[in-house]
Amino acid sequence: MIGVFDSGSGGLSVLREMVKAMPSEEYVYFSDNAHCPYGEKSPEYIRDRARSITERLLGEGCDIIVVACNTATAAAIGTLRKEYSNEFSEQSRLRVLGLTGGRRDHVRFIGMEPAVKPAALRSATGVIGVLATAGTLKGSKYLTAKGNYHNGCRIVERVGKGFVELVESLDVSGPHAGQVVRESLQPLLDEGADTIVLGCTHYPFLLGTMQKIAGPSIRFIDPAPAVTRRLMEVMQQDGIPVRQGPSKSPKVLLLSSGPDDTLKSLAAKVL
Repeated sequence: MIGVFDSGSGGLSVLREMVKAMPSEEYVYFSDNAHCPYGEKSPEYIRDRARSITERLLGEGCDIIVVACNTATAAAIGTLRKEYSNEFSEQSRLRVLGLTGGRRDHVRFIGMEPAVKPAALRSATGVIGVLATAGTLKGSKYLTAKGNYHNGCRIVERVGKGFVELVESLDVSGPHAGQVVRESLQPLLDEGADTIVLGCTHYPFLLGTMQKIAGPSIRFIDPAPAVTRRLMEVMQQDGIPVRQGPSKSPKVLLLSSGPDDTLKSLAAKVL
C-alpha cells in the first residue's frame, strides 16, 4: 500500500498521476489541512508533523510513503529517511510490528524533486521561472538543483502568495484567483521566463488560470509525472509489486487532520 501526504489537498495532483500509472494499487492520502499551509512554518514544526503523519500511514499498512509536498520534502525527508529508512529503534520496531502485523526493516520515502534540470533543457530564452513556497526556495534540495542543473540559464523566483489558500478554498478559476495568481506570475514573465517550474503540489490546480495569464508560448512544468516514475522504479528495486492493471475505480483512503470537505470535493474531481 502506498501512503501519500501533503500539507493539504495539493498532493492530490501527485496522487492523480500515480493513479493514472497504477490504477489497481491501493493508496492512503493524508491531508494535514489543520496545519496548512506549511510554507512559512519552521523546519522543526514541519518535521514534527511529518513524523506524526508517517506513524499514521505506517499504522494504515503503507509499504512506501510519498512526501507529496515540496516544503515538507525540503524540511523533513532527510530526517524521515534517517529515522525510518535505516535501522529503527527497538521501540519503533515494536510499534510498527503491532500496527502493521509484520516486521519492517525499513520504509522508503519518495520526495518532490525541483524540476530545474528539465526546465533548463527546454528554455529557449535562457530564463527559467520558479514558483514555490518560501520554505521550498530556502531548502537544500532546491538550492542544490539550482546550482547543479541551471545549464547556464538565469533563474528568477517568486513565492506563490495565496496560491495554497486558493486551492484549499476551491477558488482556482474565478476573477479573484486570476488577480492573486497574476501578482506572483507576472514578475516572472516580465523577466523573460518562458519555462516555469511549479514548485508546490497545490499549484497545478491553478494551471488553467496561469495559462490564461501567461499565454500559449509559456511552458509550465509539473514534477508529478517524474515523481510517479521514480516511485515505480523504487518499488521495482525493492521487490514491491507494481500493479498497473485496469481498475474501475482507484482504492484511495482519504484522511485529514481537519475538516475533509475540500479534500473530498477535490479528490472526487481529480480521481
